[in-house]
Amino acid sequence: MRLRNAWGLLRQGGPSQIQFWFIALIIGIAAGFAALGFRMAIDLLQRTIYRVGDPHLLHSHAETLHWGWILAIPVIGGLVVGLILTRFTDDGRVRSVADVIEGAALNEGRVEHKAGVASALASLVTLSTGGSTGREGPVVHLAAVMSSWVSARIQANGITGRDLLGCAVAGAVSASFNAPIAGALFALEVVLRHFAVHAFAPITIAAVSGTVINRLEFGGVTEFVLPQHGDLQFYFELPAYLLLGLVCGLVAVALMRGIFWAEDVGNRVVRVTRMPRWLRPAVAGLGLGAMAIFFPHIIGVGYETTSRALTGQLFFHEAVVFCILKCIAVALTMAGRMGGGVFSPSLMVGALAGFAFGVVATSIFPNVSGAETLYAMAGMGAVAAAVLGAPISTTMIVFELTGDWQAGLAVMVAVSMSTALASRLVDRSFFLTQLERRGTRIAAGPQAYLMSVFTAEMLMRPKDSPNAASTDACLDLVSQGVTLAPNATLQVALPEFETWGHGFIPVVVPGAEGREPELLGALFHVDALRAYSRALAMTAEEEHS
Repeated sequence: MRLRNAWGLLRQGGPSQIQFWFIALIIGIAAGFAALGFRMAIDLLQRTIYRVGDPHLLHSHAETLHWGWILAIPVIGGLVVGLILTRFTDDGRVRSVADVIEGAALNEGRVEHKAGVASALASLVTLSTGGSTGREGPVVHLAAVMSSWVSARIQANGITGRDLLGCAVAGAVSASFNAPIAGALFALEVVLRHFAVHAFAPITIAAVSGTVINRLEFGGVTEFVLPQHGDLQFYFELPAYLLLGLVCGLVAVALMRGIFWAEDVGNRVVRVTRMPRWLRPAVAGLGLGAMAIFFPHIIGVGYETTSRALTGQLFFHEAVVFCILKCIAVALTMAGRMGGGVFSPSLMVGALAGFAFGVVATSIFPNVSGAETLYAMAGMGAVAAAVLGAPISTTMIVFELTGDWQAGLAVMVAVSMSTALASRLVDRSFFLTQLERRGTRIAAGPQAYLMSVFTAEMLMRPKDSPNAASTDACLDLVSQGVTLAPNATLQVALPEFETWGHGFIPVVVPGAEGREPELLGALFHVDALRAYSRALAMTAEEEHS
């Protein structure tokens, strides 16, 4: 009985601070198990499908397999992915980190449940059967599904829902990379997009608990083991890292624009050929399989090749070729809507680009240059930071992945330059550009995206309310063509007020052929401005609390 009363109080009044921290702990643990389970499931499927003993050596093992098997596996995987997404999503699109950011900004910290679980399953199949993406994006969205379920159960308001979402993301990222500091910063910097004090403690708790889950299985080892600590020849070598940052910024932009271009081409091909939606991932799988026959390095997450770049076990031409091919493979996987994220691919591309740059730099100035591997490490952070639009958390991830804190100055210089350049050439980051392409303007800030939260139907005064606009006046405006649809957002409505200069605009449902439009009410200019102003004030209060 007491437990039932406590649950009812939690649902009605929201969690207290202590209760919220406890919930954050539970969500962090759950997200950690989700990340661990996702990783182990990929390993198990890769061992079974490719018959490889150690999935970290998948690329080397794939060179020994028959070419027909290398070609067929991604096609079969693509067919499975296509069937999953066709059955469980309304648009055949895999949900990702961009949808988590949108949920935080526009949907009180909630994301889709069914489509989210289906996307995680599709990404699992993709990464296990030759897809050239990363595992962190699907895990982040799967963790967001968990937090959304909790938010729905306790009827969390917008601030609580967003904080719970941040906890889930922090736990998932921390468990994926064994990087608690970076996990907490990623949730704040990328998903919530603020560093409010009230969110810091629960998100940190979730990040630490997610990391503990990872370390219970894998220990406290770093993901990559460097042969030696970076040896930065201070002052003399810093200009080279500034230039590396600019080069990596251009590489990141090429990767992102390549993905978007390939997606547009894929959409056009599907439209022209009338290809069934479920077949699109299989066609992309065919292209990936054909590439993998000659270059198995594109298969999966790519940690083996990344590790080789960080330890200097590549030649210059190999680094350049693998970098280009990885960008193509990632674009093909994304264009085929096969699933997966861009985090790990950006790390691999950055390490390869950095290593190639380092070979050139150290050969030109051998007396004032450190190791090529330090350039690979800085390049890894620089490209990833530009793609994610997260210079702070990405810098920390690089440190925690490699365990090398002595090379911090080189990494920070390269990261800052790449992020500054890339953010001018895209809409801040890969995720925010994805949303911009869908018409959701998160990158422009709350003053832009909050206008899409409110619709005319939500804010209008119904025609039968006491303070409604005159019906005759409304009909007069309707006859002049001055109307708003019920689903018109403030982004549409406010410019209309400026154009027509009226104090209100009728909200009507267009009539069927031969019928008059139905008048629902009117949206008053003052009501629209009041709602917009209140939303901006609440957002500012949350971000500074």
